[in-house]
Amino acid sequence: MIILLTDFDESEYVGMMKGVICSISPETRIIDLTHSIPPQSIREGAWVLYKSYRYFPRGSIFVCVVDPGVGTERDAILITTENYIFIGPDNGLMSPAAEDDGIKEISKLMVDKQASMTFHGRDVFAKSAAYYCIDKIQGLLGGFKPELSVNLKFYQEGHSGEVVRIDRFGNVITNIPAASATQYRLTSPSLKWTLPWRATYQDGPESELFLITNSYGTLEIAARNSSAVDNIPLRIGDRLTLKPIEYQG
Repeated sequence: MIILLTDFDESEYVGMMKGVICSISPETRIIDLTHSIPPQSIREGAWVLYKSYRYFPRGSIFVCVVDPGVGTERDAILITTENYIFIGPDNGLMSPAAEDDGIKEISKLMVDKQASMTFHGRDVFAKSAAYYCIDKIQGLLGGFKPELSVNLKFYQEGHSGEVVRIDRFGNVITNIPAASATQYRLTSPSLKWTLPWRATYQDGPESELFLITNSYGTLEIAARNSSAVDNIPLRIGDRLTLKPIEYQG
């Protein structure tokens, strides 16, 4: 099974990647994790992969393409972990998920001279995943790496963390764990705000932002039936604190 994660949206690039896979390994099942990662947003793509990979069967191959450095000297790699395979650029995109599962081995992928300088997703990553499925990957490997070149980390300490995703509904997702509180104090370099917590989106107040505990188990800033991000100056990677008002520490 091959799972695709890209920032290609509804473009033809996704279809071409699938075409390459099917041409080499026609019986391989392909699943789209998402293609809605914002362009070049390595950090957001890394969070989605990190929080999604474990829901797939062991042995699944993740082809991950958020690759603003395509065609440069950054390595194309294949990571073998305890339970999965991750294929993509060595730019931090795959590091949180791979390290979470436990890295066993990192291999460089050879980039053919005929590969497009702008589309390694098709000519390197999809191709390598397909050949892995038919046990012919050895001819595409270019040696081992002792460690990842880029080791992306998400900041999170106590009630402080960062914005890790803004979903298609405009919800501002943080990596801050939820606590037992009905109100939180949001602080950031540009904000000081008190936000109520609600159990569901429908319970949220009509005309103000609120917090909800999302499916990741972290706090999310939401707006009932509208976009929260349109009403708060927070973006991916911004650091903030969400402190329960009852907290006395």
